[in-house]
Amino acid sequence: MTEDSRAAAGLRVADFDFDLPPELIAQQPPAERGSSRMLVMDRATGAVRDSHFARLPSLLRPGDLLVLNDSRVIPARLFARRTSVRDRRQPAGIIEVLLTEPAGENRWRALVKPGRKVGVGERLAFDSPEGAVELEAVVLDRGEFGERLIEFAPVGGFFAVLDRIGHMPLPPYIRRGDAQADRERYQTVFSQQRGSVAAPTAGLHFTPAILDELRERGAETARVTLHVGLGTFAPLRVERVDQVHLHRERYTISADAAEAINRAIREGRRIVAVGTTVVRTLESAALQSAPGGLAPHSGTTDIFISPGFEFRIVGAVITNFHLPKSSLLMLVSAFAGRERVLAAYRHAVKEKYRFFSYGDCMLIA
Repeated sequence: MTEDSRAAAGLRVADFDFDLPPELIAQQPPAERGSSRMLVMDRATGAVRDSHFARLPSLLRPGDLLVLNDSRVIPARLFARRTSVRDRRQPAGIIEVLLTEPAGENRWRALVKPGRKVGVGERLAFDSPEGAVELEAVVLDRGEFGERLIEFAPVGGFFAVLDRIGHMPLPPYIRRGDAQADRERYQTVFSQQRGSVAAPTAGLHFTPAILDELRERGAETARVTLHVGLGTFAPLRVERVDQVHLHRERYTISADAAEAINRAIREGRRIVAVGTTVVRTLESAALQSAPGGLAPHSGTTDIFISPGFEFRIVGAVITNFHLPKSSLLMLVSAFAGRERVLAAYRHAVKEKYRFFSYGDCMLIA
């Protein structure tokens, strides 16, 4: 049993904190996709060395299988007017609505801000920049921390409307409004399946040329889909790691992906997860699979991976740098050891790596 395994039951969320100067939080993507720095970490020893993402093909092994998340971010951040105010003493101000997950025909789970002003039965109108009402919705249910269930009035081409009036859901630590460039840069070059409300950020570094070079050097790629929702980015509001519970997120493993993954496992080749979303997809599916390998399927997962977790599929991880005290930092710590990961983060801070969604990355192998 490892040190982290013995300590897992007593770990606190605060044990995954670290000091990060605000100026290291990337506010813009790099000038060129694929030009980020990359910290290479040996998970067995904790040794790190500085590199660049463009060198990734030379750092992997022939036969490695890189698994990518092909989910596509939707412009899920909307602004609404309250058209029915139950308490007439309150002004009918602008409400920010972040769609987080479809919940049936015309229904979505959402985060609203300011949440205390939006009650069940409230009616919301979503306008175009020209002032025309493009969407209308009613609040059906109320949850904690600003969560709501809303139902939109039927409209033809709902996602086309989102494309017109929605904003890219940049995370709150990016302290600027979204720009037209984010429509392209906050997507991976291999994104296909519409449904995420945050980017699977490890994939943002890839370019078609880097993917081609990986294949030329003998690496393979496969694609799965996990639609990023609250389970990935919601803040943790508990003190102990064993109290953490994540929201469920939707995923799909296609027949082609399952075959590629199972073949790599049979042949003893390494599976490289591109991002924590891929780690969660593969390891969740492994826990549900019968002996003999993964079966193609769609489902949901609320898997929470923390120190002490036994990895069944993933042999290496490409990942960005994560927020302090986050479930994603706990996942990376489960893979490579908490103390080693925190030491690597201290090195990254010292060397002024760029952090979070638009920042630099790590290869942990």
